[in-house]
Amino acid sequence: MEFLKSYFKYKYLQIVFYLFSAALLIFSFFILELNMRAALYPLALISVVGLGALIIDIRKAYKMHKEYERAKNYFYELSDDMPKSTSINEDDLKEIIRNLSEYSDQKSVEAYTKYSDMIEYYTVWCHQIKTPIAAMRLTLHNEDSSFSRQLKGNLDRIESYVDMVLAYLRLDSDTTDYVIKDYDLDTIVKGCIKKFSREFIDRKLSMNYTDLNMQVLTDEKWLSFVIEQIISNALKYTKEGSISVYGKDGHTLCIKDTGIGIDPADLPRVFDNGFTGFNGRSDKKASGIGLYLCKRTCKALGHKIYITSEVGVGTCVYIDLSKADLKVE
Repeated sequence: MEFLKSYFKYKYLQIVFYLFSAALLIFSFFILELNMRAALYPLALISVVGLGALIIDIRKAYKMHKEYERAKNYFYELSDDMPKSTSINEDDLKEIIRNLSEYSDQKSVEAYTKYSDMIEYYTVWCHQIKTPIAAMRLTLHNEDSSFSRQLKGNLDRIESYVDMVLAYLRLDSDTTDYVIKDYDLDTIVKGCIKKFSREFIDRKLSMNYTDLNMQVLTDEKWLSFVIEQIISNALKYTKEGSISVYGKDGHTLCIKDTGIGIDPADLPRVFDNGFTGFNGRSDKKASGIGLYLCKRTCKALGHKIYITSEVGVGTCVYIDLSKADLKVE
């Protein structure tokens, strides 16, 4: 139906010209007081021939339409798949399409080259920045004061931000370093909590940990990245009280805090890239990338992540670690 509408819209001038000519012929016979049957016979004959020609032209146009549709599916092989031209205008159109195809290929190559160079640069930068971080950590190793603990905490955050950059760079990479197998969830989570132990002590926040007793099919490094991001967020927005870690339904990890909570209007968008919400605007330091990376990473691992929150009461993040369709390595 759409094709016929488009066809008659394109051919309306020819159709109007035919109707005008037929009307002019009948009007001429009427003015000259000639036998109208003498006009109707050739008019009917011309109409039948014209209708036949119209049907042939519609079929030809429809075939051409289908060939162009097929050619669109093979955009990079237009020179072979484009239908044969029937006019000089179609030759010009095909030449324009070929030029656009070549231009698109060229720009795609340039964009991919620039993207690859950027990825390589930031990957190298991330690895290089870890050297001075390790050196500073080694310098502070034998120090045990409030100031040194604060510096160590800041170094942990810097390293966490560097890991976040690496994770962001690898999101759409053609290759991954996932090692999917069964892990003890308690071991993974306790390792993540240990990284923030100094901050818990310095800020006098309680960690309520309940043994999880779960075996999960996942990647240890990337799941650790997600858990660390969630704990880091919980610490950022919890001024006093506690953070609790426990299991639910035998396959869900829950991380709950007694922080400021999330505004109900912001809750549906917390996993959007770059979204900071009311809390982020108040904090002035939020990037809106952490939870986005968590969502993307969980999706890649076959896990689900969701959040419930109440302003002034706290936030709970749930990671559903049900067995996913993943291949054990």
